Amino acid sequence: MKKTIICLLCLTAALNVRGADDDDRPVRIDQMPQTAQTFIARHFNGVKVALAKMEKDFFGRSYEVIFTNGNKVEFDGNGRWTEIECKYTEVPASAIPEAILRYVGENYPDQKVWKLEYDDEKRRYEVKLSGRWELEFDLEGRLTDLDRD
Repeated sequence: MKKTIICLLCLTAALNVRGADDDDRPVRIDQMPQTAQTFIARHFNGVKVALAKMEKDFFGRSYEVIFTNGNKVEFDGNGRWTEIECKYTEVPASAIPEAILRYVGENYPDQKVWKLEYDDEKRRYEVKLSGRWELEFDLEGRLTDLDRD
């Protein structure tokens, strides 16, 4: 009996993982939460969208927008940004919290912010600079960790 229950649990888990992969689907920007639409209009105005998609998983929905210039923004189910990655340009200064922007400008004036992540669970920001520095900030914009990639 114990083996049967374990086998059924494993089979159910495998089917759920397989099914979660099939729940990604393209969406239009106007089908995303209003918060995400406003963010895109404010910080990426005039940049053409190559693909917008909604991803469903066990915990809910998330959204991803990929622009034709290679930039990418990820949003949670409520439309709050969680990651901004700019491979060939830099993260728009308007999207970077003021304290972080000021710190980077004062301490790394020749560096560009290529990636900005917000971790809601850990309540922190992670910043990757063009010079391969990785900075971590608390919600007040105080540096809490520093590393070189």
